[in-house]
Amino acid sequence: MSKRVVIISGSPRKGGNSETLCDEFLKGCQEAGHDAVKVCLREKEINFCKACYVCRKTGECFQKDDVPEILEEMIRADVIVLATPVYFYSMAGQVKTLIDRCLSCGAKLTDKEFYFIATAADQKAAMERTIEGLRGFTDCLPGARVQGVIYGAGAWQLGDIQGNPAMAQAYAMGKNI
Repeated sequence: MSKRVVIISGSPRKGGNSETLCDEFLKGCQEAGHDAVKVCLREKEINFCKACYVCRKTGECFQKDDVPEILEEMIRADVIVLATPVYFYSMAGQVKTLIDRCLSCGAKLTDKEFYFIATAADQKAAMERTIEGLRGFTDCLPGARVQGVIYGAGAWQLGDIQGNPAMAQAYAMGKNI
């Protein structure tokens, strides 16, 4: 059965290591016949949540940026992939800002499958705090299921992910969702 997949790339660099893994995941999805799209957060205007809770009353955030378009993709998806480089043992700010802005639609993000992609110069253990932060998000969503995690260890400089076992893992996970 074909699934709708949205891949959220938090890489601030075009062709960065986490984005490269997103591309492999996307390739696997497409080859398996899934309807998959990639959203690059670096190309989007995403304002910080103001914690005003207008969205709790109206169902929408008052801010005029690209977040509603991204959230609509997430709501429509069966599968959501969140990808981030690890900075100071945490997710990139772009990803965290998007997660915070999900306050307006959290109840609509029900019964989703999630995959996480993290890349770091260090080894897997250094990425666990980042993955726990992403799990914290999914723990707040009704029926969310984390289906897989890809650790791109040892990837610091642009292109370091090439030849890394995470490349094959990303492709395989995308193909087998």
